[in-house]
Amino acid sequence: MTTLSKKRRSKLRMVARAILIILGGFIAAYGLESVLIPNNVSDGGITGISIVGSQVFAWPLGVFIAVLNIPFIYLGYKQIGKSFAIYSVIGIVSLSIGTSLMHHISPIIEGDTLLITVVGGVILGFGMGLALRNGGALDGIDMLAVLLSRKLPFGTSDLILFLNLFVFIIVSTVFGLQGAILSAIAYYIASKVIHIVEEGLSGSKTFTIISSKPELVVETIRDRLGRGATYTLAMGGYSNEKFKEITCIINRLEESKLKEIINEIDPGAFVAIYDVSEVKGGNFKKRDIH
Repeated sequence: MTTLSKKRRSKLRMVARAILIILGGFIAAYGLESVLIPNNVSDGGITGISIVGSQVFAWPLGVFIAVLNIPFIYLGYKQIGKSFAIYSVIGIVSLSIGTSLMHHISPIIEGDTLLITVVGGVILGFGMGLALRNGGALDGIDMLAVLLSRKLPFGTSDLILFLNLFVFIIVSTVFGLQGAILSAIAYYIASKVIHIVEEGLSGSKTFTIISSKPELVVETIRDRLGRGATYTLAMGGYSNEKFKEITCIINRLEESKLKEIINEIDPGAFVAIYDVSEVKGGNFKKRDIH
């Protein structure tokens, strides 16, 4: 394959990802504006705080979503990389525009609290999961949880739940206790749908990689993700060929980026991915990338 052809295919993949992230943003916006918000049910994270701000100050929801996520986009750039930040900007802008365009549409469900939380959570989770699956994010609270998990003895998932506890307390001041409880249920359902769409989203991931270019793979992981990796000397059971097996542990937001790195360097590499519920101690640290 020529260099020009590789570049063309790479650009097409980037465009396809951007389109899917935009679609995810609009799907999430539809879930908010057609199901949750008209029934006084909120979301978690920065979106939940934005909904409260929109209700209190009577400003467009999209403005709050865009503005409040700015520091978290920068955080994503520092901790995960430029492409993740760009894709997240695309997703958050799509969500902001989507909520503005759909603000006056008629709700598709009213009155039935169980149906509202289930349908709203499913639609919202599908949109957010679609964005995350393609390397972007629609809410900054995940990025904050990833950063805090490096400083505190808690997993990313635990911190996301903890941070959202405060969000739902804030939601209760506007939507009342019932609204906050329904919001928490909808958020829980959305998180499960995200997990389905973005396989194994919670916790960390272990990548086991066998490549013909192990040194280049490890060097690129270090340069682009700020992650370390380890070698294990192994031997093929059939060929008796000796090789270096690479093991790398990453957080959930870095999975699509690492897959992209491996595909760029060695499309034929063997890759096995495992869920890791928690990582403590050792050298599971991340240096800043620029």
